[in-house]
Amino acid sequence: MERTAGSLDALIRRDRALALGGVAALAALAWLALARMAGMTSGGATAMPGAMAMPSTAPWGGAELASLIVMWAIMMVAMMAPAAAPLVLLYAGTMRRRATRGEPAVAAWVLLAGYLLVWIGFSALAGTAEWALHGAALVSPATLRAAPALAGGILIAAGLFQFTPLKSACLTHCRSPLHFLTTEWREGAFGALAMGARHGVWCLGCCWLLMALLFVAGVMNLAWVAAIAAFVLLERTVPGGAVAGRVVGALLVGWGAWLVAGA
Repeated sequence: MERTAGSLDALIRRDRALALGGVAALAALAWLALARMAGMTSGGATAMPGAMAMPSTAPWGGAELASLIVMWAIMMVAMMAPAAAPLVLLYAGTMRRRATRGEPAVAAWVLLAGYLLVWIGFSALAGTAEWALHGAALVSPATLRAAPALAGGILIAAGLFQFTPLKSACLTHCRSPLHFLTTEWREGAFGALAMGARHGVWCLGCCWLLMALLFVAGVMNLAWVAAIAAFVLLERTVPGGAVAGRVVGALLVGWGAWLVAGA
């Protein structure tokens, strides 16, 4: 009996290691793609250090819109895949236990795919918003940075959102993957996809305004992307993350007010 339990524990550890390795590899590939994009040129404009350049004078058309959506999708995978790791690891362990009992098991990547589909959908909206802001001359074509007044408004909105009940509710779900699996369990591959998507919706509700902060220092500014990704991960995984989120929220409001006052 003890040998059987030990073998099961070893299999669970192996499956979790594989799942974690898969998430890490996916995020690493996305970060490598971002780094490559950051050094690329587009439309004859030279990319600035740490940021991806888009055409600086010509109006953006459909091709640019498609490029923006792809860029945002890669960026969201790089930033948000690590945040899904705790849920993916728990799911992988649960599936291994089911498999040893002869019950149907679904690969953890199906759950992750549902989660990332939500963020890819968000990428379509974000890319379209950036495309529209460029058309309205509210985003610098050289740095992809919002105008000071707009950037200040985004900072204030993101900061205030950190204190709202909606933020608290979404963050609670994101910080409790075990509770999520217990209350939202669905059977089969479609169920795993649906669970991943539902978790992604809670995650989106928690972080969408934080993603809007990318317009403040320049979309594709890699240092800024990394800082936001690190904050998102810490807010939902470390003790006191919710308190730290409110502290950061207050700082964002102050920064935004300073920008608006100087605009």
